[in-house]
Amino acid sequence: MMQNRHILLGVSGGIAAYKACALTSKLTQQGAQVKVIMTRNAEKFVSPLTFQALSRNPVYTDTFDEKDPEKIAHIDLADWADITILAPATANIIGKLAGGIADDMLSTVLLATQSSVYIAPAMNVHMYAHPAVMKNMQQLDAWGYHFIEPGDGYLACGYVGKGRLEEPESIMTAVDEHYSGDAPLAGKHVLISAGPTQEKIDPVRFFTNHSTGKMGFALAEEAASLGASVTLVAGPVSLTTRHQQINRVDVVTSEEMYQKMHAYFPQSDIVVKAAAVADYQPKHAYNEKLKKQSDDWRIDMERTKDILQSLGNLKGKQFLAGFAAETTHPVDAGIRKLQQKKLDAVIINDLGADGAGFGGDTNAVTYVNSAQDKQELTLKSKQAIAREIMLLIARDMKAETT
Repeated sequence: MMQNRHILLGVSGGIAAYKACALTSKLTQQGAQVKVIMTRNAEKFVSPLTFQALSRNPVYTDTFDEKDPEKIAHIDLADWADITILAPATANIIGKLAGGIADDMLSTVLLATQSSVYIAPAMNVHMYAHPAVMKNMQQLDAWGYHFIEPGDGYLACGYVGKGRLEEPESIMTAVDEHYSGDAPLAGKHVLISAGPTQEKIDPVRFFTNHSTGKMGFALAEEAASLGASVTLVAGPVSLTTRHQQINRVDVVTSEEMYQKMHAYFPQSDIVVKAAAVADYQPKHAYNEKLKKQSDDWRIDMERTKDILQSLGNLKGKQFLAGFAAETTHPVDAGIRKLQQKKLDAVIINDLGADGAGFGGDTNAVTYVNSAQDKQELTLKSKQAIAREIMLLIARDMKAETT
């Protein structure tokens, strides 16, 4: 599929430029013709000679370096490209593109090209969340630019959070799907729950769990990128949503999540319950802070409503998937959940496995469908795992209707 495709790779000035080298190599190995444009700041991190050796093509850095007198270089490159990838995309180049600024070779070509443009941001977590950057990305998204969401993790600046350039393999997946014309969830409405719930004890205390919502948010982003309109019912988390096709609904308690999931369930085609909902809540919640006592404190607990079971009982046309976070015989426990709750698929997390489970930036899961076909999704970023899960759901949903 990559053979002789014309791929223009724009590299802007960030430490993640080294990953663009691996991306260039992988694209070239698959038969693509790759031409690289670098900003002056990108040259401070990686030499143009590196990209020249990997792509076997000249590298472009200067708008006024006209290598062929019969052609205008930036227009020729813009017309040559079948697809343009911007990786890494700094806040600066994103701002230039959104503002229509063309003051170097890369920004000039980006404004001139009629090819599809895929943008893979990479920057400090606070820069990524800045309102100006978010506004610029929303504007580009509205204009039809495609985003490859950054991953969460340890950043070069020392912070931990969202802003790490997605791995070359995930960027390659986006390119593959571009050429296959694959939008398997186009026209579908996907309902996803994410994050923890908080069950009130008194005005200052509550019960909760270790869920951060990262997996559910990644599922929402990937479902939207595959063409779906998405409703994301999110517990109390610190994550942000950017994609315009995601309608975010914030809740706090398990009862609120139950009500919202049931409200959006009838019009949904696919439902993925990724939230870690509390199984129990205090039988009595106090309106005033309980004072510290000299002896032990006992809190009576009662069961919360089982959201996944109730949706399974109501299920008609919907494809219903749930997560099973397990520590003992995880696959067997997951299959029991699949059967008991009338699911179409279960995604099993072995919480004892390295790099899997709550809080981290990676995951490894086992996907099991209603026919009990198992698919091992090995350790990789949660964003990449989310894409694989949504593609498997799309495959199984299609199989059920044929």
